[in-house]
Amino acid sequence: MPLRLVSLVAVLALSACGSSSDMQLYPTAGPFSQQTPPPVIHATAETSDGTSGALSFRLPDRTKCSGTWSALAPKVVSRSRGLSLSLRGPGGNVGNKTESVGGINPGEIYAVCKDGTVVQGKFMMGSSTTSGTGTATDTRGNTYKLLF
Repeated sequence: MPLRLVSLVAVLALSACGSSSDMQLYPTAGPFSQQTPPPVIHATAETSDGTSGALSFRLPDRTKCSGTWSALAPKVVSRSRGLSLSLRGPGGNVGNKTESVGGINPGEIYAVCKDGTVVQGKFMMGSSTTSGTGTATDTRGNTYKLLF
């Protein structure tokens, strides 16, 4: 196997460990919404467990912002124990199982920019999905529609 192909497979395997998702903020009120056309802010939401992670983006004037996103994703934990009587042999059945509860989960974003601007908002997302919708505001007087 050529070295280049081995390197590509290794990079793809490592990138699967953590993932990122795109998030867009569309200005609906305030100074940014008055621009023609209104700028769209593209944010990157990093995740390692699907319920929270780092958030980074640049405002239309190129000011760099970073923060956190977090969603409340309820989990159900079930425990089992008992005696297993099967033809394969006796044994105990002890275990724990955790799974997501289906539904719509609330979440929040909070970011601080290099110039001191604070962007914060709330969103709703489906359980076990990476899509959602919400609103956000900043300390410059802008309001955004949040989609991901």
